[in-house]
Amino acid sequence: MTTTSARTVAGNLCLGSAPDSWGIWFPEDEQQVPYTRFLDELVTAGYTWLELGPYGYLPTDPRELADALTVRGLQVSGGTTFGALHRPEAWDTMLAETRRVAELTAAAGAHHLVYIPPMFRDEKTGDYTESPQLSAEQWGSLGGRANELGRILLEEYDVRLCLHPHADSHIQTQPEIERFLNETDSRYANLCLDTGHVAYGGGDNLDLIRRFGERVGYVHIKQMDADVLAQVAAEKLSFGEAVKRGVCVEPPAGVPDPGAIVDALSTLDAELFVIVEQDLYPCAAEVPLPIAVRTREYLAGRGLSGSKRPTSR
Repeated sequence: MTTTSARTVAGNLCLGSAPDSWGIWFPEDEQQVPYTRFLDELVTAGYTWLELGPYGYLPTDPRELADALTVRGLQVSGGTTFGALHRPEAWDTMLAETRRVAELTAAAGAHHLVYIPPMFRDEKTGDYTESPQLSAEQWGSLGGRANELGRILLEEYDVRLCLHPHADSHIQTQPEIERFLNETDSRYANLCLDTGHVAYGGGDNLDLIRRFGERVGYVHIKQMDADVLAQVAAEKLSFGEAVKRGVCVEPPAGVPDPGAIVDALSTLDAELFVIVEQDLYPCAAEVPLPIAVRTREYLAGRGLSGSKRPTSR
């Protein structure tokens, strides 16, 4: 441990950010800034590490990506992909797409793949696209396929699968998160603890860290506005509508308390990437950078300021 004048630094945690904090949800979208501006502003905001975000937003050619990052002194913490593990008929297509992302992630020197389950409501319209509940058979498929996918990623790419609970997905509430962990093998599938999405689903981040700390392989740190969360519950809002209403906020305006999260994570016997995310889609181009600067400074004041690569995977 090292110390600052403010407090003890959480030496097992490495801070980074993600395209999501710049309003990036899609590989291409007219409401998103070009990737070069995102990378330049990431550096200006004081970050060294980044998550790749949606495949196709950043360059997918490994050499082109490496050039874009190296010239800016940036490094990659992990990749991001999406897929429906509960749909056996989608396995082949999903696996091919995940391999593509894993190959780029590994080429960038990263060892984590954040896997986001599909939303059962459309991101833009809020329309339901499938039932919010999985059957017992679908849960069985999800757990088995997660293990299989995690084994492939680990053995063939040296990349670890970290499933990301997400609003309007089948792994959103704390019972659903715990069921996923109980249905899967810790050798192959673990948790990307997204503090904001856990709160959105009514879960308890500190309880998950306390009871399932050994399954936390990667972290997204974000906050949700309690008043908008109340609107979500009362009006049955979709996540897309909640984001438009400003459900994701910069610290310390929302829940959970980032300081308490950092303190809890600092007790784990693991070195972890903690990636800042604030869902901002869509947003004006000038909005993200000042928020990113303030968020980094706030988290540094709570002990989360490290930029050293975690040695454990």
